[in-house]
Amino acid sequence: MNLQQPGSNDALETRNRSKDVAPQSGICTRCLDSCTGSCDVFKASFRGREVIYPVPFGSVTAGGDKKYPVDYSHLNIMGYALGAKAIDQANPDKAIFPEVDTTAVYGHTHPIRMRMPIFTGALGSTDIARKYWKSFAVGAAVSGISLVVGENVCGIDPALELYPDGKVKRSPEMERRVKLYQAWRDNYGDIIVQSNVEDMRLNVPDYVSTELGVEAIELKWGQGAKCIGGEIKVRDLETALLLQKRGYIVTPNPSNPAVQAAFRSGAIKEFERHSRLGFIDKAEFLATVEILRRKLGVKRVTLKTGAYGPRELAMAIKWSSEARVDLVTIDGAGGGTGMSPWRMMEEWGIPTFYLQCLAYECARRLATNGEWVPDLAMGGGFSTEDHIFKVLAMGSPYFKAVCMGRALMIPGFVGSNIERVLKGGSDTPRNWEKLPPGIARYGQTVEQIFVTYEELKEKWGEKLEQIPLGAIAMYTYIDKLRTGLTQFMAGARSFRLDTLKREDVIALTEEAARVSGIKNVMETQREVMLKILEG
Repeated sequence: MNLQQPGSNDALETRNRSKDVAPQSGICTRCLDSCTGSCDVFKASFRGREVIYPVPFGSVTAGGDKKYPVDYSHLNIMGYALGAKAIDQANPDKAIFPEVDTTAVYGHTHPIRMRMPIFTGALGSTDIARKYWKSFAVGAAVSGISLVVGENVCGIDPALELYPDGKVKRSPEMERRVKLYQAWRDNYGDIIVQSNVEDMRLNVPDYVSTELGVEAIELKWGQGAKCIGGEIKVRDLETALLLQKRGYIVTPNPSNPAVQAAFRSGAIKEFERHSRLGFIDKAEFLATVEILRRKLGVKRVTLKTGAYGPRELAMAIKWSSEARVDLVTIDGAGGGTGMSPWRMMEEWGIPTFYLQCLAYECARRLATNGEWVPDLAMGGGFSTEDHIFKVLAMGSPYFKAVCMGRALMIPGFVGSNIERVLKGGSDTPRNWEKLPPGIARYGQTVEQIFVTYEELKEKWGEKLEQIPLGAIAMYTYIDKLRTGLTQFMAGARSFRLDTLKREDVIALTEEAARVSGIKNVMETQREVMLKILEG
């Protein structure tokens, strides 16, 4: 069985002409020399390297669609009728789902509380993150969850000011991003600024911690969508040359006269800016964490690692244990991106389900040996409340939260588009001329469309007018996740997150049971069942 069919995908805006396609190559079984297109090979014949990436850059997020042999759908959530955990009384008047506490806590000496066990993926230097940042930042803040500023934000800032030694003096874009979240933060959640190779060279952690009051820095080893550095596209020659001067890898080489001529003729329409590959070293890692804490006064240091194999995963967890890292986010293959090579998204790395199972095994081994286990979070293709439940239950007691990328961005798009139609303005693109029927059926005013509007109005009063509708949409989506999660948890008779156990999920297939160590549905509670029947 072929798990993923190459040759065409909506992410690349390519299509096979025939409905019959060779499963391995992705080429039509009958390829005509007169074909007018447009499969991957056809389009790459004249656009070349452009066909590597999802399009159009700056207006799209993409997620892998490979069908892995085992994923979280192979687990089901257990329900119980006996007893209740983390609530005073197990009776139908007291133990109701609105009473479930979804507050999550992570961190070592300076822990952070979130109203929900979720936080955003790293929103960095892509155009789409920049354009919708106000919605993302304010939405995360008023929802009480953490927000991650991704890599290279300072490095691509056109207004970046540098000291003579090449270190950041001021970045208006980074300043905007951080201050928006800080202005609306309500005691819950945290803003975390990510740092890669170029960010460290620019001294970004020092700048954001000393000048902007950021208390959390995330060291980046990788992500699930790709196994190379971060990427964006640049559509003008001057910016491409500027980024190359700042030390980035820019392709095709904007300094090459032939490339410049091709750009001016219109053959080359854009450049790619790439971050450098990061390489890990234990001594350097431990020293960096120590410097961030002792020299810069950073209260929380986190680590983001990608869909690497068991060796790098073990290093991430073990070294983070020794360094007392506050949170390790593990991002599995199949997750989303603003810009990653499409075939890389489909074909590299350990899929999320398998990776979490390996991470649980690593954490349990450390705990068994009496070693300190850092708080863990899982990312890579999550969007629903059952995903949250399954990740936390299967990873109990080590996994504290779920990283959600594209799912938390979509409300920002939706709300911003609604705002452009209803209120005008120019902060975001005008993608709609009028409200789509699926929205208009609920009304033509903000109060009619958003079910949480009055709730937010009661809390924020007149300040609500300053909250972008993209943020209200994000809050509304998170409210849906929270309500759904409380219902699942009440059904499992767990009224606080830390009472979730691995026994609260069951494996529906033998393969899922083998990979995860979760009991198969036909083995779960079997001994208890027989004891009751024979008692």
